[in-house]
Amino acid sequence: MTVLEQFKQDGRILIGRGLYIQADDLHEDFIRASGPGGQNVNKVSTAVQLRFALSAAPLPEDIKERAALLAGSRLTHSGEIVLQADRFRTRERNREDALTRLLALLQRALEKPKPRKATRPTLASKRRRLDSKKKRGSVKKLRGKGASFD
Repeated sequence: MTVLEQFKQDGRILIGRGLYIQADDLHEDFIRASGPGGQNVNKVSTAVQLRFALSAAPLPEDIKERAALLAGSRLTHSGEIVLQADRFRTRERNREDALTRLLALLQRALEKPKPRKATRPTLASKRRRLDSKKKRGSVKKLRGKGASFD
């Protein structure tokens, strides 16, 4: 069952860990796609602009924060994630594409990032770094003024 079929049947999509996106949280606009394509592109609104109200969604705050970071420039000032899908010629495939991409973004937001362990550089890596610095310095030292032939 595709994401779109599940969404049509249940009116919601399972993200993971018992969390769902409700149909009310999504808003779809159908717009004309850009690029080549002749009459199909110029006449038919097959591209999908999917809006997900992240700020109003019933998700835990930490997941909302990670989703906002992952969304980047696709997050509006009003707290909506806007995805545009126009890769395919049909409206249904573009809807499926937009929903799948939103689902993937939210599933990545569910994963808590592992805390970074502070490590120290090894003695060998320090030695390699210093050797390359000395080598680079000696190359630069050779770039002196040329001998004068006067």
